[in-house]
Amino acid sequence: MTELNLPSERISTGLAGLDAILCGGLIRRRSYLVRGGPGTGKTTIGMHFLSQGVAAGEQTLLIALGEPTEQILADAKTLNLNLDHVTVLDLSPTSNFFTQIQTYDIFSPAEVEREPISQQIIEQIQALKPQRVFLDSMTQFRYLAPDPFQFRKQVLSFLRFLVEQEATIVFTSEGSEEAPDDDLQFMSDGVIHLSLLPPGRTLTVTKFRGSDFQKGTHSIRLTHHGMNVFPRLLPGVYRREFPLETIPSGLPDLDELLHGGIERGTVTIFSGPSGVGKTTVGLQIMKEAAGRGERSVVYTFEEEVEVIKRRCDAVGIPARMMSDRGVLSLVKIEPLQLTPDEFANLVRQEAEDRQARIIMIDSVSGYRLSLSGKDLVSHLHALCKYLANVGITVLLINETESYAGEFQASEIGITYLADNFVYFRYFEKVVDRKIEVRKAIGILKKRLSDFEKTLHELEITRHGLRVSQPISGLQNILGGTPQGHE
Repeated sequence: MTELNLPSERISTGLAGLDAILCGGLIRRRSYLVRGGPGTGKTTIGMHFLSQGVAAGEQTLLIALGEPTEQILADAKTLNLNLDHVTVLDLSPTSNFFTQIQTYDIFSPAEVEREPISQQIIEQIQALKPQRVFLDSMTQFRYLAPDPFQFRKQVLSFLRFLVEQEATIVFTSEGSEEAPDDDLQFMSDGVIHLSLLPPGRTLTVTKFRGSDFQKGTHSIRLTHHGMNVFPRLLPGVYRREFPLETIPSGLPDLDELLHGGIERGTVTIFSGPSGVGKTTVGLQIMKEAAGRGERSVVYTFEEEVEVIKRRCDAVGIPARMMSDRGVLSLVKIEPLQLTPDEFANLVRQEAEDRQARIIMIDSVSGYRLSLSGKDLVSHLHALCKYLANVGITVLLINETESYAGEFQASEIGITYLADNFVYFRYFEKVVDRKIEVRKAIGILKKRLSDFEKTLHELEITRHGLRVSQPISGLQNILGGTPQGHE
């Protein structure tokens, strides 16, 4: 379709996530194709588009060529979308066509039906002068044309007519291998693809004349309130000024190990086997932050919230009180309920709307197992970089499989994400001629400052945490199970 030399005024689709992907919404007085298979949400996008027009006080028109109007309006009500003031032109086949057995003996059905349908549309457009038109679906027009050339010509002329009447058009197509809609993609000013494949629903914009847009695949979810669109997180888009300061842990010897603590806006990996104290140390840092009035959030993929609170009770971390005061949120993420884009949206709400300053993901393996989708490491990378860019301190709990044996920093290749790498180990210690298994903590990497290279014993008691002075005489720290003597 030939572009008109008109101002690039934006209008909302009625979907905040889609508007973000389109860098502000649709451009007024242009035509947009929403394509996808049955049940992917094409009509739902159209209903949001019309409902937004009603809310803006615009004249809106629904042209129904497939589903009956009553069904579309009933579906809109179940989604709490207001289409009461939308003008409807219902051109879908009625039951009379079947019961009266209408046939055309001399002329083809296309020749007989095209003219009255076109005339009804023209009369309605000229009388209403709508600013928004939703046509569902353009696929039906294909059957009113005798050949592909005539179809293309008719559609181009139709879209031009609507744009000249100052309308913005959204129309749908059921593109498939059996009935491709490449011609409609060429003719439209923008193309939005919807798909429904494992692991879930997705949206992709492949064309948007006159503007940039966020490329890639984005998650969508249909709910009883309509459609939610979750743009894929692009960390480079987000920047926020924040003070370059060190965050103390509240444990003097650990802060000495870190030469003051970890820096704000950095990513820290706590790595080690199960039960060695990684989460507890993270919560200790959050306890210290709460004393400064800062809000922290823990996303737990494995443990229940109540279990974490009980563990905190046992070691002197007042997680319940912190939660009651609103300076700590413990959020349980259920397995396979969210996509990475949906999870990133949850985290963004905590960061932007609730001003969280520290966010802990417990754990990385739980993140990979619980979220549905592919390429999860790249999603985690984007999330961590976004949080760091806006000044939020990130704690990643990385659980290693082995309790003893050869040291391994990470088993899934995420160490490059870390500004700081804190490792936890079990070690054997001979006390009074008895071998005891103790916990130890050390620093492997700190990007923004120097750090102590020694390993320290970590004690977790009902009175709290304590990091000892450097362990002397400890051998085989990275090559196997560390061993020391009293």
